[in-house]
Amino acid sequence: MIRKLATLTFASLAVSTSVFAAAVDVDSLATNVEPDVIKWRHHFHQFPELSNREFKTADYIANYLTSLGLEVQTGVAKTGVVAILDSGKPGPVVALRADMDGLPVKEQNQLSYRSEQMGEYNGNDVPVMHACGHDTHMAMLMGAAKILTGIKSELTGKVKFIFQPAEEGAPAGETGGAEVMVKEGVLKNPDVDVIFGLHINANTDVGKVRYKPGGTMAAVDPFKIVIHGKQAHGAYPWKSVDPVVTAAQMIMSIQTIVSRELKLVDDAAVVSIGSIHGGNRSNIIPNEVELVGTIRTLNKAAREHIYEALPRKVNAIAESMGAKAELTLPLDYSYPITYNDPALTQAMLPTMQRTAGVENTLLSNPVTGAEDFSFFQEQVPGLYVWVGGKPLNVSEEDSPAHHTPEFYVDDEGMKLGVKLLTNFTLDYMEQN
Repeated sequence: MIRKLATLTFASLAVSTSVFAAAVDVDSLATNVEPDVIKWRHHFHQFPELSNREFKTADYIANYLTSLGLEVQTGVAKTGVVAILDSGKPGPVVALRADMDGLPVKEQNQLSYRSEQMGEYNGNDVPVMHACGHDTHMAMLMGAAKILTGIKSELTGKVKFIFQPAEEGAPAGETGGAEVMVKEGVLKNPDVDVIFGLHINANTDVGKVRYKPGGTMAAVDPFKIVIHGKQAHGAYPWKSVDPVVTAAQMIMSIQTIVSRELKLVDDAAVVSIGSIHGGNRSNIIPNEVELVGTIRTLNKAAREHIYEALPRKVNAIAESMGAKAELTLPLDYSYPITYNDPALTQAMLPTMQRTAGVENTLLSNPVTGAEDFSFFQEQVPGLYVWVGGKPLNVSEEDSPAHHTPEFYVDDEGMKLGVKLLTNFTLDYMEQN
């Protein structure tokens, strides 16, 4: 890990009130910008674009940021947009990030701004929908940019607004997302000191914010196993080296990495096989079987253990069956753990409590989903939080899940996100 250590002033300067807050009425400013935020969100939702194809989305964002008088750069990591607000006074560089891409999902919601868009995904024409809330993320960051630009005289240092493409993963054969942005120097010139991000959540009530110090979202490591055996007639299995039976033993053994080798009281982990391919007839034992799966871990030790254990089990079982196995790990992409710097999280806890209310600021359990915001956090201290988007009159059980055709979050949830991004920036500048 090459994450810079958080400065000791984080914890020592964390306070429940802010000098900036006394001078700036962020709540009123967020109320004033809320109609624009809703308008922007509806536009993005109605016209979503897939990963690395966010061309019109990027133009819309860049044109607005330019109208604010910001220094704007486009084409970062293909379609990303970066803007810099310079207060003209010395101080830290605070980065705020939003993701831009939609998903190949057909929307089922009956909204005035529902998506009817189509796109191309891996060679196929597919419907496109903002089924994970990235439309709200862009709108909230634009709202924060409007507020912070308007109170430029109150700032010290610089703010870097990062609109990131391809969080959901680049198309086959391409690279993209936060990893590419980092490689292209998005955290340099000026050098970023800290980064904040947030995610709307369809299962958390509007008005609430959830946070978790340390590992908050899992590392993701896809893998592929190809088992090579010997083909034979299904009536004469003794003439084969059966990759199907080998695969069955392998799948069951792999599950024991988590259930019998990891100390699960520390952090959860997952090893799942999601795809099995092999054979084409009932009476032919095939030459090979292919397994594709995913690993999710919430701490470095568990991740390293699974990286050691998976090839150990795969190779030993293949050898015991007279077969051969080829393991590819990681398969095509790999995200680190989304790790909230503990000192930074503690320093920003009063900010969350002041912004949302103590009763609405919730310590959260980690989740085994993944986020490429983690690539930014490998380089600089970062904080990533969840903002409620579930209408108060809808139960958690009835709220549609992310990445589904029925996914829905309430416009009212975005005001808190705008306020959090603004107050994170103000309070961090005050503290540093």
